[in-house]
Amino acid sequence: MAPAPRRVCQTVTLMEYVILIVVLAVLALGGGGWLLFVRPRRARAVTAPSGPPAGVSGTAPASGSADASDQATGSAAPAAAVLEVERPPPSAGRMVRLRARLARSQTSVGTALLNLLSRDRLDDETWDEIEEVLITADVGVAPARAMVDDLRTKVKVLGTRGASEVRGLLRAELLTQLGDEDRTLHTMPHGGLPAVILMVGVNGTGKTTTCGKLARALIGDGETVLLGAADTFRAAAADQLQTWGERVGAKTVRADRDGADPASVAFEAVSEGIESGVDAVIIDTAGRLHTKVGLMDELGKVKRVVEKKAPVDEVLLVLDATTGQNGLRQARVFAEVVNITGIVLTKLDGTAKGGIVIAVQRELGVPVKLVGLGEGPDDLAPFDPDAFVDAILG
Repeated sequence: MAPAPRRVCQTVTLMEYVILIVVLAVLALGGGGWLLFVRPRRARAVTAPSGPPAGVSGTAPASGSADASDQATGSAAPAAAVLEVERPPPSAGRMVRLRARLARSQTSVGTALLNLLSRDRLDDETWDEIEEVLITADVGVAPARAMVDDLRTKVKVLGTRGASEVRGLLRAELLTQLGDEDRTLHTMPHGGLPAVILMVGVNGTGKTTTCGKLARALIGDGETVLLGAADTFRAAAADQLQTWGERVGAKTVRADRDGADPASVAFEAVSEGIESGVDAVIIDTAGRLHTKVGLMDELGKVKRVVEKKAPVDEVLLVLDATTGQNGLRQARVFAEVVNITGIVLTKLDGTAKGGIVIAVQRELGVPVKLVGLGEGPDDLAPFDPDAFVDAILG
């Protein structure tokens, strides 16, 4: 009977081993589960891109996250730049800054004229060549002949031959042809109402861009501006105008759908301008062919509807300087419909022929008030006859 206790001890020892194995297995499973579920969550938290906690600003990033912070700032910078409001430079002296660019494109005309007038013998053939140069420069046939007759008389009477004297005569003649009209742009409020500027012209002359550049120039001079997107036929026109406004902090009134009545949009723009107390309201109208009677009548309607709310201070006709004499035909029709008060000549650089300035003023009796000399946002300048003539003569 003595061996029985030994078997009991062996059984107990075996049970202890089994329990120990079970405990180790449980611990192993627990540790594996912790590795499977806890560690992956920590890995996602580290690699996921994240910004500062909500409601916290100005907190310095930890040294370990400096690179990530720089990357986040770099990616956000372009979006912030789009919304940043610019402060345009004042318009004073803009024509002076752009004189060199204008001179590069016009000097050939002035050089040809000066060379011809400086010849020892000015016969009929030479005067015909001078007239041809002027006509080629888009001065127009009638103005060119008038200039040649005046120059011919002065040279004959004065006996001028020196280069400086010839240049002086030619400069005086060009200034005479340009006239001394009032080129003031009426953009200041009056009688508690904002100045209203209506921009008109055919397709492709740069009307919408000119509206944006003019708003930019006025804001640079300290005025407040509201834009009216009355070009409701071209889908991108309102977006383009609004972009110009956002860049300089000018509000844009636009229709909620394409093809809306342009007169109603113009009326709402002026109404909003009166309520907000801005200095000037610039209204962009749809480009239209001067041969389309219905569209021209609609332009007249826009002006009449606006005048029920406030007088229109300026009707600016935008002409492409490169179109030459064709621009004159456009100008005649627009002048009959909306009583133009001033001309804006765009693209007066590169291959442009500056004589169109003389021709359009002589044809309409309306002064050129603004000129566009390039593609930059600040390339719209007040027209200065002296600077223009000096640029032509070089």
